[in-house]
Amino acid sequence: MVFGLGKNRHRAISAQELDVMLRADEALVVDVREVNEFAEGHIPGAVNMPLSDFQPSRLPDPQGKTIVLNCLGGKRSAMALDKCGTAQSAVDTHLTGGFGAWQAARLPVAR
Repeated sequence: MVFGLGKNRHRAISAQELDVMLRADEALVVDVREVNEFAEGHIPGAVNMPLSDFQPSRLPDPQGKTIVLNCLGGKRSAMALDKCGTAQSAVDTHLTGGFGAWQAARLPVAR
């Protein structure tokens, strides 16, 4: 599914799609929730970059992997994607339903 406002189009993937990508070592998850939320539980291997000070230029080198942004429900990761689009970053993918969808799918959680 692709959505977004104006020219910034976002690719949304499901928790199951992300799980397959992670198992194949094809994705790097960047969690844009605040530090305390991330500490309470996150997708294993995720990097925390809170939306409150999110800067696309500071995203880690994905080393050939697809960067997938996530938050709790999908709104903040879409906002971070808008920032990436404005900065002309190649990052365009986020997790539909965010960490909530990941947990609902009963996928692994790191704390």
